[in-house]
Amino acid sequence: MMSNHIFDFERPIAELEKKLDEMRKTAADNGVEMEAEATLLERKVHDLKNNVYSNLSRWQRVQVSRHPERPYALDYIQHISEEFIELYGDRTYRDDKAMIGGLARVNGQTVMFVGQQKGRSTKDRQFRNFGMPNPEGYRKALRLMKMAEKFGIPVISLIDTPGAFPGIEAEERGQGEAIARNLMDMSVLRVPIICIIIGEGASGGALGIGIGDRVYMMENTWYSVISPESCSSILWRSWENKEEAAEQLRLTAEDNLRLKIIDGIIKEPLGGAHRDPQAAYQAVREQIVADLTRFAGADPDELIQARITKFTSMGAYIEKSEKEPVASS
Repeated sequence: MMSNHIFDFERPIAELEKKLDEMRKTAADNGVEMEAEATLLERKVHDLKNNVYSNLSRWQRVQVSRHPERPYALDYIQHISEEFIELYGDRTYRDDKAMIGGLARVNGQTVMFVGQQKGRSTKDRQFRNFGMPNPEGYRKALRLMKMAEKFGIPVISLIDTPGAFPGIEAEERGQGEAIARNLMDMSVLRVPIICIIIGEGASGGALGIGIGDRVYMMENTWYSVISPESCSSILWRSWENKEEAAEQLRLTAEDNLRLKIIDGIIKEPLGGAHRDPQAAYQAVREQIVADLTRFAGADPDELIQARITKFTSMGAYIEKSEKEPVASS
């Protein structure tokens, strides 16, 4: 069934599903046989879903990634692992509730989870700061990754954030430095790192826990240097052009795979992960188990070299061996 939160492009599907429900209720109440009609309508609903969800625009993908019923990081952890023990604090300032992490077992193997966590109710969203970590969140994540490295435990990063918290206090406590340090230290972490974008992957907020040996995006997620709304406000001084901005940013899973930013796409249930969370959990678990097997016994030095090569090959740059001459006044 369609969720209570319906996007404009889903309304034709919702109307057909409502008609199907009414048909079944009428048949049950009156003892009328309508199986043939119901089967025909079910086929129409399925065909319409396939047509709609296989032709989503980039902006519509962004909308699906933000669905309020979509599974969050803790949902995935609780459903794909056993014995999860959450760990807290950055040992410097405080515990950031927007960044979660801890030890767990997946398919019998101990792993370290880190990830951003959003909230569902108004109170929980405020508690989690809408999934926007402060510097202490990134330092907490790095502390847990360093702990994993010490004990030879693979790291699994679940990314879902509209961005790092942009408040003045976050900048005062070194937001940029915290993210930059994560990029540097994750690049040379001596254990496997598997990164999965499960919702929104915005800017440095996502990249701060996004350096991995394998990076995946779920089918209805986005990953970009900036959100469509913020891009629109900068270029057009208004949010009105957010759909055009989404198109130009090339932020979908298909775009990022084509650009070789990610290593693969994890398929979602038809209509999005929120339509069938159990199927989404299973798909993510299967990918994690496959990669844990892939990296079992991997040489740390080879991991690091491959990781560095992977990310440095994404862009072009030129190193100059001599300083540019200083122009005289």
